[in-house]
Amino acid sequence: MPKNKSHKGLLKRIRVTKTGLVKHMRCGGKHLRSDKPGARIRLFRNDSYMTTAEAKRLEKMLHRRLRGRNAPRTALRRSPSPAESKARKEARKAALAAAATAAN
Repeated sequence: MPKNKSHKGLLKRIRVTKTGLVKHMRCGGKHLRSDKPGARIRLFRNDSYMTTAEAKRLEKMLHRRLRGRNAPRTALRRSPSPAESKARKEARKAALAAAATAAN
């Protein structure tokens, strides 16, 4: 089966931060600047972050989880390490054994 390839054109236009925020440049700031006020031109220099709904659309093109500026950091689920999953399994077994003992 072929591998999933991320959309290269999209990757050239955005940056995904470590926390999953999608950073992009604002539109309309590259040319025809003479008729725009200075405050608006200065605003174009600042990067902006995509909202959650917009970032959600990009997930299909990039084949990875993203989060928007108004989504909590917990929206990205981190895979547990092998030690964490082993500890979780042992805790579950201990809870089942305690429940079985209490039932008898």
